[in-house]
Amino acid sequence: MLWVGTSWKMNGTLGFARDYATRLAKALADGAPSGVQPFIIPPATALTVVRDCLGPDSPVLLGVQNAHWEDAGAWTGEISVPQAAEAGAALVEIGHSERREFFGETDATVNLKVRSTLRHGLRPILCVGESAAVFEAGDSVEHVLGQVAAALADVADPSRVVIAYEPIWAIGEHGREARPADIAPVFAALADEWGDRVTAILYGGSVNPGNAVDTLRVPGVDGLFVGRAAWTIDGYLGLLDIAAGAVAQVA
Repeated sequence: MLWVGTSWKMNGTLGFARDYATRLAKALADGAPSGVQPFIIPPATALTVVRDCLGPDSPVLLGVQNAHWEDAGAWTGEISVPQAAEAGAALVEIGHSERREFFGETDATVNLKVRSTLRHGLRPILCVGESAAVFEAGDSVEHVLGQVAAALADVADPSRVVIAYEPIWAIGEHGREARPADIAPVFAALADEWGDRVTAILYGGSVNPGNAVDTLRVPGVDGLFVGRAAWTIDGYLGLLDIAAGAVAQVA
């Protein structure tokens, strides 16, 4: 099974969300492509709109971009995992590098969020990745394995966890595309340590139709976590088709 999804970050009005989800529902009316698990993570304000447009039988999993580790309380501006679930989320994106850099998230708070998400029956998408300095120093594997180990500390059963390896130097508008050789050592290490213990290990970082096939061929890559290339419905559907083709080639 290849997972292919996108987080919209802080983008998209309700009108955009409604149009995207309606067209996605129509395109997948007969189900997702064989061997592919689609997911989308809109802003929290659009979650219920997307949920309603997709409908109750949609093969698309929905997520939120963040959730607090406490179930309720005086946490102004936050949403809890139970609130996210009630609004239609099955996934919680946790530990994105932007959250770590700009909002003070640490390995400790990421761990709390992972544990809360699992406690409530949702699936964490655990984001990990190294800076350009760490990559250039040749320390990517050690850094990423350390992040995963810290995030999953005291997690007895990580089988519902999805890991998303997103090197910081490759993400965003000014990120550079990773070559297969750049990411292969990290995926080899992740697969060796966690491959048979988690749901999937994804790659994210300047993914587009031009590099998706080569990325999916890297041993250990179980799917794609896509940014701007999937922010149009045609772009996202194209990437689902690419993943379906990769599944068919293996089968």
